[in-house]
This record gives sequence, C-alpha cells and structure tokens, in this order.
Amino acid sequence: MRLHRNLCFAVIDGLHLIFNEGDYADKVIQQLLKRDKRWGSRDRGFIAETVYEIVRYKRLYSEIADVKAPYQRDNLWRIFAVWATLKGIKLPDWKYFTDTPSRKIKGRFDELSKIRKFKESIPDWMDDLGVKELGEAIWTKEIAMQNEQADVILRVNTLKTTKKDLQQQLQSEEIETEFLEGYPSALKLTERANVFKTEAFKKGWFEVQDASSQLVAAYLEVKPGMKVVDACAGAGGKTLHLASLMENKGQIIAMDIYESKLKKLKVRAKRNDVHNIEMKVIDSTKPIKKLYDKADRLLIDAPCSGLGVLRRNPDAKWKLGPSFIEDIKKTQAELLSQYSRMVKPGGKMVYATCSILPFENENQIDSFLTSAEGKNFKFVKDKKILAHKSGFDGFYMALLERSED
Repeated sequence: MRLHRNLCFAVIDGLHLIFNEGDYADKVIQQLLKRDKRWGSRDRGFIAETVYEIVRYKRLYSEIADVKAPYQRDNLWRIFAVWATLKGIKLPDWKYFTDTPSRKIKGRFDELSKIRKFKESIPDWMDDLGVKELGEAIWTKEIAMQNEQADVILRVNTLKTTKKDLQQQLQSEEIETEFLEGYPSALKLTERANVFKTEAFKKGWFEVQDASSQLVAAYLEVKPGMKVVDACAGAGGKTLHLASLMENKGQIIAMDIYESKLKKLKVRAKRNDVHNIEMKVIDSTKPIKKLYDKADRLLIDAPCSGLGVLRRNPDAKWKLGPSFIEDIKKTQAELLSQYSRMVKPGGKMVYATCSILPFENENQIDSFLTSAEGKNFKFVKDKKILAHKSGFDGFYMALLERSED
C-alpha cells in the first residue's frame, strides 16, 4: 500500500479532534469524508478504517510510540507510524517519519501483546471491571471480539418490502448480502459498502441495525392494535422495528429526554412509511405520569456503559470512567422504578441494554423485582448475548409481566 499525503493528513486531523478535543469518532469521520469530493470509495475507506483502527488501539500504539495525552501533532504522526509499521506499510520519505525505529516498534508490540490491557488497548479500570463481572476467561474472549470490525447488518422494513426483494434490489446496485439464520429480518453485507446511497435506502426498504439489536423489539411480543411505549427511543431504531411488527396498527409512543433524537426519528419514520408513532419529549415527570397503567407493552432500552458495542464505538473506551459506571447503575434503577408504572395490569415490559456486565443487566432485574415498584411484576425470561459467541453486538434483554391487579 502506498500512503497518500492528503489522506494521511485527514487521518491526523481526525485523531486530533477525537483524542484532544473529545469529539465523537463517527461524527469526525463523517466530516472528514466530505473534505474532498474527488476521493473515491477506496480513499474514503482508508480514512475511516485507519482512524477507527488507531482509536481502537490508542493505548497500545501510544505506549509503543512512547507518547502521552494531550497529543501534539508530532506525537500523532508517531502513533500513525506505529500503525503503519505494524501493518507492514512502507513509510514514505516524509519529515514526520524520520528515524522511525521499525525494529523497536515490532519488539515492543510483541512484548506488550502479552498483557491484555495493552493488547486489547483498554483502561486499567475497565479491565479490572470486566474480570470482576465476567471472569478472566470470558472477559478475555469478549474484549478481544470487541476489537474486531463489526459487520454491516440491515433490517428489512416489512411494511414496504420483503427480505428477498430487498436482497435482489441491493444486488442490482452491486451490493451482495446473505441471510442470517435465527434473525428473520436481517441481511448481512458480504463486503462493506455505503448503503445509504442506494435506491433501496431512499425508498425506506431497510434500516442499518445490528442483528442483536433486532432481537429486542420481537422480545416484547407486540401485536397490531396495542398501545406500546418506547421510553428511551433515541433516534428510533427499535421504535421503527416495533411499528413494522405491529403492521402500522395501534399506537407507539416514542419518548426521550433529547428532542433532537426524536426529530431524527421523525425523518426516519417518514422514509419508512410509519405513521403510528407519537413522539413525546420527557422534559418533566408529567409525560410519564400521564401514561401510568396505560401501556400494553413498554420498552426500556436503558442508557448503559455500551461495553457490548465497543466495536462500533471504540472511542467510548476513552470517554467512559468509573464514576460514569456508578452513575449509570443508579439511572438504570431509577428508570425501572419510574417507567415500569406505565405498564397496565396484565401488560409486559422489556428492559434491555447494549452492555455485557451483569450489574447493568440481570442484577438490575433482580433488584427491581424485590423492590416496592417491582412486586407486581414477575420474571418471564431473559437473553444474554456475548459478542464472542454470537459474532454480533453484546446485548441483554429481560421480559417481565405485570400481574393482573
């Protein structure tokens, strides 16, 4: 591979924004890819994949390069040189790469790769927490999988098309996909591609949604005509799936504390031809209290550590901290306590996270069921998904049923 100056500069600029300014990697990459209209798919792929790779292994590469935050541009070039050397890429005769110690880099890599927190490039506290929660053997496998590049998975919008027809449409646009056994609405891309430029996407035939995430809406056991509340809807990936499963019949109330996210859902719903969603911003306790005892089904897709989806958000490793973990535990317990009151007698709810840690998952459910608010609920079933076993995102979901009063 030959390195091109303008592409490498884009990578360095992106790393500066992510490492020093705290910007989110996905947003930074979106901006970078708009920088030069002459860039082809290979150029854009180089920028996106290189930035993500260096973000993913920030600790390991920084240790090998012997640099620390905040990263001056010269230090970012040193990290880039480590990445390139380990990839077997010949460094050009640029001033940034003068005296790059290739042999020393490879030796340090071999040495540090024997230590998990360096090999998988994670903070000490996260490594300690993972071992405590999952045990040494499972954590080692799981965090290794979280450093693998995630597949691109689509969820067919059954309100507008079928999985087979979507596959044929994408094939006509030179995008190959395959079915996934056990995931009735999923198509996996055999090679990465920009699916958002396809006619199929413009027509609302699919959404990009990981296979594990696609299991959550189905877990809620919704039926057409029901009143369903999605209490942490965000931009609405699971909301749209619920609408599809309900055949656009009944009512879905999509709620979130961020109005900006619900506005994105509004755009997506229009493209998907979904018209049974009502959106409500949670700006006080009033919207919640108005729905007490009203919902046939409730989905609490709770805020969490996101340790099940680090493949998609590698920069989260550097944004999270022990204090956040403690705060999120309290938030999850509060949401279960408050939001569960929206479920009517005989109704059901699903509590879900994209975390793999028991204290955010089954432990939260156990605590809720022994609380005053949870005494009217019974545990029906749960599902724990580990990335190293499934090949997809790490997830948890639990189905609870409220007893008839």
